[in-house]
Amino acid sequence: MIALLDSNAYTAIMRADEAVLSALEDAQAILMPSIVIGELEYGFGYGNRYGANRRQLDTFLSQPFVSFLTVTRDTTRHYGQIMRDLRAAGTKIPTNDAWIAALALENDASLWTHDKHFDHIEGIRVNRW
Repeated sequence: MIALLDSNAYTAIMRADEAVLSALEDAQAILMPSIVIGELEYGFGYGNRYGANRRQLDTFLSQPFVSFLTVTRDTTRHYGQIMRDLRAAGTKIPTNDAWIAALALENDASLWTHDKHFDHIEGIRVNRW
């Protein structure tokens, strides 16, 4: 399994949540979208551990089983389809999450999250712990 992490999954890992660590034990790879990194950087700025959180993130990203994902032309096609489908259904989700879902589709990865709105996106595999 290839796991793509949402920000709440990354946070659970950093908090040593046994449920998520156990669930991801068999992952062949962990993918970290640039969008998630941006969300984390934003959140770090509101805490009093900015430097420590950034160092922890950099250490995590340097692991050989972790890959940093950026948006590609294929991602934009998936994003456009996701947004069209959601609009046709009258469903709104945060824009960042549509981009994260597009990266999950593009990379045929299982998305690890606690956010329920990902359930509205066709074709994506959502996993919770």
